[in-house]
Amino acid sequence: MATIENWTRAQWEDSKNVYPESIFYLYTPMCGTCAVASKMMEVIAAMKPDLPIGKADLNYVEDLAVDYEIESVPCLLIQKDGEIVHKIYAFQSIPHLLEKID
Repeated sequence: MATIENWTRAQWEDSKNVYPESIFYLYTPMCGTCAVASKMMEVIAAMKPDLPIGKADLNYVEDLAVDYEIESVPCLLIQKDGEIVHKIYAFQSIPHLLEKID
């Protein structure tokens, strides 16, 4: 299974400037829903090996939570051409996520 690299906020911001599309998965370790979402994200990473995907424990990027108005975890930020096009809290299913990513 694919592993998703841990990113700092700087790495996320860089990905927005470098890649036409990238995604940033935010979670907290004690969140049960995040554990399920993490498994879904591993599948997405395996299905989309060329898509830059990073993850971060929201406890360590609190300023990002404020700046991006993150309301809860899990949260998936999807950027295209440097702009956030989706902020997903309800992961629902892998096909749902793939639809939002494509």
